[in-house]
Amino acid sequence: MNPKTKYSNLIKTEAKRLGFLSCGISKAEFLETEAPRLEKWLNKNMHGEMRYMENHFDKRLDPTKLVEDSKSVISLLLNYYPEATQKDAKAPKLSKYAYGNDYHHVIKSKLKELTHFIQDEIGEVSGRAFVDSAPVLDKAWAAKSGLGWIGKHSNLLTQQVGSFYFIAELIIDLDLEYDTITTDHCGTCTACIDACPTQAIVEPYVVDGSKCISYFTIELKDQLPNEMKGKFDDWMFGCDVCQEVCPWNKFSKPHNEPLFNPHPELLDMTKKDWEEITEDVFRKVFQKSAVKRTKFSGLKRNIDFLRD
Repeated sequence: MNPKTKYSNLIKTEAKRLGFLSCGISKAEFLETEAPRLEKWLNKNMHGEMRYMENHFDKRLDPTKLVEDSKSVISLLLNYYPEATQKDAKAPKLSKYAYGNDYHHVIKSKLKELTHFIQDEIGEVSGRAFVDSAPVLDKAWAAKSGLGWIGKHSNLLTQQVGSFYFIAELIIDLDLEYDTITTDHCGTCTACIDACPTQAIVEPYVVDGSKCISYFTIELKDQLPNEMKGKFDDWMFGCDVCQEVCPWNKFSKPHNEPLFNPHPELLDMTKKDWEEITEDVFRKVFQKSAVKRTKFSGLKRNIDFLRD
């Protein structure tokens, strides 16, 4: 067995042991097909107030500019699909990814373990770990690594497990065996486009980020626009509509990561509980959650906006 195959198999086996759903590897190189798409998307101002999307354009498309001497991009998926969801059907809704502890911390520590494993087993390998917080087009890399295809809602999709998972990367200076791209299995389905409450999926595979409920409830720091009143489908943080209606998500299975389990009180909170939430309750329920990003005032703003 050649060293590239041997090392790639070692890394994938360890990734599985650490709890990752799957692991794919691709060559660290310029993302040729993504460049014009990203440029067009930015030119049309589909990133709204997310000005950080304009930064580091070159690094976003070329990992060798981000990590010196990088040879391989290792893409990893981690399931977050919950066993149970919010009980009160009338309560303001929270995106499933935010039920448990902040995924950035959970995944970072797993990536640290994987990096140490690579260094112990293979030798002097250097690189960087990324979890959705640097100029890395993670969905593009995951697709390039054969982990799935990018669906019409612009999320990564996998036939076996749908799309309720996080994507992370290790970009390292080691040559490995690269995986092949998988095919698109969206077919003629337009379920996500038809269901989007704010018509944010402006054409198949193109999402206007500035119209997305996740953008309004998490990224937008200003006042919520009046013309969106009544269009949020009761989402107070994030939105899962395009994923919930996707036929491939009937294959989603509950995760087995204890840190992603929600705070005991979260799923039981009623519509009234949310509308009367205090800063103390917010701190207790979301102590380690990604919801802290909006702060209490942001979540309260979103909940108030949902009221009739």
